[in-house]
Amino acid sequence: MKFIKKNIIWKPLLLRGARQVGKSSAIRQLGKQFRYYIEVNFDDNKEVKNFFDMSLSPQKICEQLSLFYHKPIIPGETLVFFDEIQSCQPALEKLRFFYEQYPELHVVAAGSLLEFALEEIPTFGVGRIRSLFMYPFSFNEFLTAMDREALCQVIKEASPEKPLAEPIHRQLLEIFKIFLICGGMPEAVSQYIRKNDLLYGELVLNDLINILKSDFAKYRNKIPLLLLNDVFGSVMHQTEGKFVYEHAAPGTPTATVKQAVNLLVMAGLVHPVTHTAANGIPLGAEKNTKFQRMIPCDTGIFLQTLGLRSEILPITDFSAVNRGALAEIFVGLELLKNASCYKQHELFCWQRSANPGSSHGSAQIDFLIQKGSRIIPIEVKSGNQGSMQSLRLFMKEKNIKRGIRTSLENFGCFEDHDTYPLYAIGNMVS
Repeated sequence: MKFIKKNIIWKPLLLRGARQVGKSSAIRQLGKQFRYYIEVNFDDNKEVKNFFDMSLSPQKICEQLSLFYHKPIIPGETLVFFDEIQSCQPALEKLRFFYEQYPELHVVAAGSLLEFALEEIPTFGVGRIRSLFMYPFSFNEFLTAMDREALCQVIKEASPEKPLAEPIHRQLLEIFKIFLICGGMPEAVSQYIRKNDLLYGELVLNDLINILKSDFAKYRNKIPLLLLNDVFGSVMHQTEGKFVYEHAAPGTPTATVKQAVNLLVMAGLVHPVTHTAANGIPLGAEKNTKFQRMIPCDTGIFLQTLGLRSEILPITDFSAVNRGALAEIFVGLELLKNASCYKQHELFCWQRSANPGSSHGSAQIDFLIQKGSRIIPIEVKSGNQGSMQSLRLFMKEKNIKRGIRTSLENFGCFEDHDTYPLYAIGNMVS
């Protein structure tokens, strides 16, 4: 308990992310660092909601909780965890008062479908609550779970000027393929590591997909259940190129399909990659939501949904898998997972369609990131080969000196671009 200090002002911490990404498990682990730990689950113990319906101060609420759970609540010694807090709107609204009136107490909250509840509170806790965004495991976290921290360190220390030894690079590529199949959902990773068998992870992924789809019933007051299933399936099939709403549910008004997609985005199951003109920073200043790609939240769920898991291990070029979209999904997710967890990040791309009669052809940059005042274009290749035409065209048009190519190749440094292995693209933002 050395790091737990008293007499310090703490903001309540709110963990946000998709279902089954390990929010509750992470907080329970944190609870082991405290002398006392109280977990208030608003789904399991509905009667505790009454404590928040009354006009009680945070101190009075904690007195009630202490009596109910038979545990003391002492600042600096007790962690109070509000789980499934979206089920108790008054508790969600009162979080801000813990910072204002009881800031010395450690309070953490989490919940599934939390974004829907937050949407109902327009001025929710601005400056008084700290959000932390969680995702499935990144590749480096997967290595750590496998007790391969040494490989994590090797990746972090490598660079285009200092590539990995080829045997290490090949070893990482094999583990990388396993990660793509297993995905980063904690339970699937845990089962794979315990059994050393991808079939066990497959069973978990089937269960997770069913759980996620069963959650769609909770949205039915907003969008029909069958439509959400259709749109979710369409996201899995439309992972490369612009997402076409008309193809997601033919015959359904586009506005309704867009609403369904937005619900999936809010639930953390889908992440949009939005076009930006990229003439300067911030990238979001010139974004155009009329052109968006959609990527699912996990490669394991993606492959399991499409029945493509068995195709990964033998291949050396991912372009055979759903036209190479798998590599783009992985890169987009790694950019999110390795960025700061204290803000919700957007993914950006650049697209130019060929105009009839124009000398300019079509071109696409898969991802754009901002590092300081620089814009860095990232071109994703699913194998070891591929043209650099779009990347060089974009760099010339935007007067950018160097770009990034990520593929199954080792690190490398060339005249106008650097190469990063797919498994190390997180180095760009971490």
